[in-house]
Order: sequence, then C-alpha cells, then structure tokens
Amino acid sequence: MSARHAIYFAPDPGTPLARFGAAWLGRDAESGARLTRPAVEGFGDERLERITETPRGYGFHATLAPPFRLAQSCARTMLDEALAAFAATRRPFRAPPLTLAVLDDFLALMLSDESQAMQALEDDIIHAFERFRAPPAPAEYIRRQAVTHTPRQEELLRRWGYPFVLDEFRFHMTLTCELDQPERRALRRALARLTAPLCASPLAVAGIALFEQAERDAPFMLTRRYPFPA
Repeated sequence: MSARHAIYFAPDPGTPLARFGAAWLGRDAESGARLTRPAVEGFGDERLERITETPRGYGFHATLAPPFRLAQSCARTMLDEALAAFAATRRPFRAPPLTLAVLDDFLALMLSDESQAMQALEDDIIHAFERFRAPPAPAEYIRRQAVTHTPRQEELLRRWGYPFVLDEFRFHMTLTCELDQPERRALRRALARLTAPLCASPLAVAGIALFEQAERDAPFMLTRRYPFPA
C-alpha cells in the first residue's frame, strides 16, 4: 500500500491563519484548489512558487504525527475511528501566540513560548497511534539517516521512525524551503508584515486533522477534521 497518512494541526477553515497559509502556499489542502499568492516586494511569482514548492505539497499544517503507512493489521476505518475517539477525550486550548522564525534554514510560524498543552497533545498522539504505523521503508529510513542528527534524534528515529518527536518536538508551520541567508533575511522582513496580525493573539487549538497522500508524489489532502468537544 503506497498511501500515507499524517496527523496534523490545521487551523480552522475560514480563520485568518487558515486563509493566509493556504494562499501563501498557493493551495488549499482541504479543497485542492490552487490559490493566488499575496504579492511580496522583491520576489517574483516564479521564485515564490519554487520557494513554497515543498511545503505546498504537504499543505499548511503543523505536524503532530509525521507521515506513515498503515500497518498491515490496520484498516483506514480503524484509524478514522481511533482519531474520533481520541479527539473526544480532549478539550480546546490556547497556545502561545505564533512568531515568524527561522528553523533549520527555512521560515516557519512557531510558538513564541513553550506550551505544555501542545507538548502533551503531541506526546499523546505519538503514543496512541504508534500501533497504526508500519515500519518505514528501507529507502525512507536511509534518506532520514543521511541528515545529521543528534544522538537523541537518532534514537527517536530508530524507535519512532522520525527524529523530531516527543522531547525533540518543535511545533512549526512551514512556509518555505531552505534558503540561503541573504534571501531568507529579505523574505523574512517581507513576511513579517504579512504575518504580524496572525501573531497578535494566542493560537486556538480546537481539533486535529487527518491528511492523506494517495501515492508518493501526490500532494497531501486534508480528508477529515476531528474537533475537540467544548
């Protein structure tokens, strides 16, 4: 089975954050529609298309459980039911406001401070849905090993199939590919003006979402939201 699934935070549809993220990446992951990107001084449309190419394929999100193929013993309906049951046990919360930041040479919206509630949500998801995850394909594991990691990240990669989970989790909503410092600095200045209104208030977290990728080169689509009961 080539399909992959991922459990993400995706801002509620129609909110300023959701509208900005989809427009910036040029694709709405829920409808599949291509969107007009906001103009950025000093950057042409073609260059911005390249800069956002990789995150556009994943859709605007923050990763809670990274992409995985279903274990042979698990059906897609089982995952759906488990997600609905998990969400029913949570409550909405507010995380610290977002901030535009540099993470590993790319630009992302990150939390401006630590959030125990967000960390607990990610930890619980990683543990609760581990049974649905098939082991990574050898090629995927080799690809991840090719990136330099700390000893702790290597340990997490071997155990959980991904190096940035649990104590290495960093909430982020990716906006660009990796950029060299001059271009990254210029784009950060421009994006700071666009994102400032989105960073003025705490981040509302009212549910989680399931994203699916039909095959390796296909874009991820948001296939269902699981709201937390109020």
